[in-house]
Amino acid sequence: MANQNPPIANPVCVLREEFDDWAVLFNPDTADAVGVNPVGVAIWKLLDGRHDLNQIVAGIHEAFDRVPGGAPDEIAAFIEQLAERGFVGYEVEMVGA
Repeated sequence: MANQNPPIANPVCVLREEFDDWAVLFNPDTADAVGVNPVGVAIWKLLDGRHDLNQIVAGIHEAFDRVPGGAPDEIAAFIEQLAERGFVGYEVEMVGA
């Protein structure tokens, strides 16, 4: 993930939790929706602008058993995919404001 600022969920997006801990993310601005597995739901709930990638990975390790070694890269890729689709953003610092 190129951005060093903690990712933050787009506040207009809605997470609708379904059966078996799966969910649907919906962005009303774009009418885009994506199905999210239980790990994705846990990641989404950590996208509060206070957790950086390392803290999100640590949260996944706390919440799930047998997290694979490639999880940090997969989590970063998932967050980046959400960012590309408008579900996630990054806080920007205003210079000289």
